[in-house]
Amino acid sequence: MAFNPSPRQLTTIKALVFVLALLPFLRMAWLVVQGVPVEPLEFLTRGTGDWTLYFLCITLAVTPLRRLSGWNWVIKLRRMLGLYAFFYALLHFVTFFWFDHFFDIGEMLKDVVKRPFITVGFIAFVLLIPLAVTSTNAMVKRLGGKRWLWLHRLIYVIAPLGILHFWWMKAGKNDFQEPIIFGAIVALLLAMRVYWSYVKKTGAARA
Repeated sequence: MAFNPSPRQLTTIKALVFVLALLPFLRMAWLVVQGVPVEPLEFLTRGTGDWTLYFLCITLAVTPLRRLSGWNWVIKLRRMLGLYAFFYALLHFVTFFWFDHFFDIGEMLKDVVKRPFITVGFIAFVLLIPLAVTSTNAMVKRLGGKRWLWLHRLIYVIAPLGILHFWWMKAGKNDFQEPIIFGAIVALLLAMRVYWSYVKKTGAARA
C-alpha cells in the first residue's frame, strides 16, 4: 500500500525538505565566514554549481518516483525542489559575476562569449529564470495549464546544458567521473519520460 501522508504530515515533510535543502548553503556560508576554504571563491563556485545539478536531478526524479512508487503526493514537493535548483544556480551566477568580475557587465559578457563552458552555463541559467518566475499558482492560471506545462518542459533542455557546462569545466583537468555520473542520471530520467510517452501514444493509437 502506497504511503499517503495526511495534510499535517505533508506540511511536516515540506518543512523538513525546505530545511534540508537550505543546509548546503548554510554550511558553505559558515565555512567561508570561518575562513576554512583556502580558495573561498573556488569553493563557493564549485559548491553552488554542484548543488544546482543535484537539485535539477532531484526535481527530474520526482515524476519517476511518483509513477514507480504510487506516491502521488511527492508532486507537491516538486515546485520547492525546482526553486532550490534556481536558488543554487542564482548563487552560482552571483559568485561568478561578483567575485570573478566585480559586477562588470561588459567583462562578464566577454567571458561568456569567449569561453564555451561559461556560455552554456549562462544559457542554462537564463532559461531557468522564466521557470522560477512562473512557479506560482497565479502564473499557472495566467498562462493556462498547457502553456505553463510547455514552458516548464524547458527543464529537459536546462539539465543537459548544465551537464555540458560541468563536462567542459572538468575537461581542462581530464576529470570526467562526476560529469559522467550526472549525465547518466539525467539521461536515465529523461529516457524514462520518453518511454512512458511512447507507451501512452501507442496505447492511445490502439484504443
